[in-house]
Amino acid sequence: MCHAREKVGFDRFDPPPLFRNDFNPDNGPYIPLTSAALEMKATAIQKLKQARRFARTKNLNTILSSDGNQGLGIITSGLTYLSVLDVLETTQVRPDILKLGMINPLDEEILIDFLSSHKQVLVLEELDNILELQIKSLAFDKGISTSIIGKVDDDDFIGEYTPDKTLKKLGTVWPDLVLDPIYEDAEVFDVPARPAQMCPGCGHRSAFFAIKKALSASDITVADIGCHTLGFMPPYNIGEILMCMGASTGIASGLSLENGKRVVAFLGDSTFFHAGLPGIINAVFNRHDVTLIIMENETTAMTGHQDHAGKSISIEALLNGLGIEQVLSCDTYNQERLTDLVRQSMAHKGLSVVIARHPCMLKLTRAQRKKPGYVQKHISIDQAACTRTHYCVGQFGCPTFIRNKDGRIDINLDLCIGDGSCRPSCPEQAVGFDKEEK
Repeated sequence: MCHAREKVGFDRFDPPPLFRNDFNPDNGPYIPLTSAALEMKATAIQKLKQARRFARTKNLNTILSSDGNQGLGIITSGLTYLSVLDVLETTQVRPDILKLGMINPLDEEILIDFLSSHKQVLVLEELDNILELQIKSLAFDKGISTSIIGKVDDDDFIGEYTPDKTLKKLGTVWPDLVLDPIYEDAEVFDVPARPAQMCPGCGHRSAFFAIKKALSASDITVADIGCHTLGFMPPYNIGEILMCMGASTGIASGLSLENGKRVVAFLGDSTFFHAGLPGIINAVFNRHDVTLIIMENETTAMTGHQDHAGKSISIEALLNGLGIEQVLSCDTYNQERLTDLVRQSMAHKGLSVVIARHPCMLKLTRAQRKKPGYVQKHISIDQAACTRTHYCVGQFGCPTFIRNKDGRIDINLDLCIGDGSCRPSCPEQAVGFDKEEK
């Protein structure tokens, strides 16, 4: 959804009736005991058939026909369909398109009709060839001789079918179909790399800056899912392995065995409640030597600032209730103290936890700007005091800092929120506040 766009019309919203839960045990059984499992499997198969009929009745799978298709067809779904439409604006011939609005279960009836009415069909799907194999199997079973083209090289299994990739694929399969775009006269720009960044003022940046001072080169750091995953990026380089949400403590527990190295795991406060507790309980029970740093920003920041259980349940109290002997905490802007707490935690035998807390500054700043009398603050650089060691850029790494070609540091006022978390990073204390009325 983040990679598509369309015009949206705003109109009156009439909310539907509230959802009603009409659970009835008579519609069961809902417990898959051995005696009921086979019957339940048969019921599941029938429900899939109902879903297939529903898709057909509601026309979820649609065909976009063209008079000049020349017997060519494309089967696709989702955002790839939009890429196909973009590309076909530049083609000599417009193949028919079968857009699958429901891909499981597949509507075999519409697929059979579409395959039978075309001499050559291209199946376009991102990543694995799930649809392609099912469609080819269906064609074989029904004796349909249509040529079905799917993935033919490694590149077809990698990445999204953006319009440029879709154009390349159609040009490879049907060379006479696609008009080659002309780029010779296009101006070429030298665009600098733009790595993913934590927001200006993010408490995670301040945390990583402080935590890195407590780590040695031999320590193992285990990342987890969230904004704090970006700790892997320079200049912090923290988080050497990442698997899935909530797995950091479990992975760290395994890595702590028989390797002689200290292991530090990271976990967001939202993930702590969502998927992190089982690994923590396992580490407590098995007495693993792990330092767990919980990055608490009081929200589910990465996916849109949803609330989580931490709004009413104290993480610290919960950890103490699990019997963890050492649970330390401080605000991440207090960088010197956070460094000290991490050192204490890493010297502790068994599971030790440091809660590195600071509210999400993106959410907090948005709320503050809505208040009357809000004053926007900015950071300023005392150019006379600055010795251009560039510690602020190279070690702290806030994107609001601008390093000019002559080495002078300026502030991007469009990005700076004036939180001051960067000030301790300057050895010369050349970073101060500059207020601006709004």
